[in-house]
Amino acid sequence: MNAPIPLPLTGPSAPSVFFNRQELMVILALYGKMVALGEWRDYAITGLRDHAEFAIYRATAENPLYRVEKHPKLRTKQGLYVLVGENRRVLRRGHELVPLLKELERKQIKRIK
Repeated sequence: MNAPIPLPLTGPSAPSVFFNRQELMVILALYGKMVALGEWRDYAITGLRDHAEFAIYRATAENPLYRVEKHPKLRTKQGLYVLVGENRRVLRRGHELVPLLKELERKQIKRIK
């Protein structure tokens, strides 16, 4: 009998990184609040080989205002999650998603008031 051939971890058939259901529920809850306030209007979700992105847009044709990224390779170092601003500057890193998004929510609500 032949042994099964292991799947490659690189190349075009490599598995992609995605957000799980709980992570998406947390992100979409904040997104829904900001849409209701009229601050955000569109989003995009991307799953790549090394990370996943949830990009938040003020208008469809713009660059993203914020990107919530999930980097599994950084889990033990700087944190699994990264919040990136409009100018591609890292605003915050963290091991947990909820505190990372609380900071974003706090900044947005202060700006609205």
